[in-house]
Amino acid sequence: MEEKKPIDGAEYITLEEAKRLKLPYFEGAAAGFPSPAADYQHESLDLNEKFVHHPEASYFVRVKGESMIGLGILDGDICLADRQEEISDGHIVVAFVNGGLTVKTLDTSTRDKGYLRLLPANPDFKPIIIDANDQFIIQGRVTSIHRDIRRH
Repeated sequence: MEEKKPIDGAEYITLEEAKRLKLPYFEGAAAGFPSPAADYQHESLDLNEKFVHHPEASYFVRVKGESMIGLGILDGDICLADRQEEISDGHIVVAFVNGGLTVKTLDTSTRDKGYLRLLPANPDFKPIIIDANDQFIIQGRVTSIHRDIRRH
């Protein structure tokens, strides 16, 4: 079995009841040369409706560390997690492990050997091995990632 390593952290961010705010939504923004045909407002977009499917079971968590950079999840990013989403092998989850909170990919392929793994997306980090001796609770499935690009 693989060795156990300390986990990089994450922190909960309180999800308070937010007022509905519909923002203009423009479709078809070119990442290459601009298209004159795409210069019109398509509709308005409410971020709560778009991203938060189960408000009573959803929360934010801020990522700490670089273990998930291979999946585009960076230090300081905010993940939206949902406790009611179905969770299975290969999903990105927020998990409580031995007193710490982490964001990793769930690997259940070793379940028949008596343990699970939480996989990083960075070769500099080792998988977290979860067996019967660990305190382990999946806190929810990551459903979206939000980044303030002004901080980079």
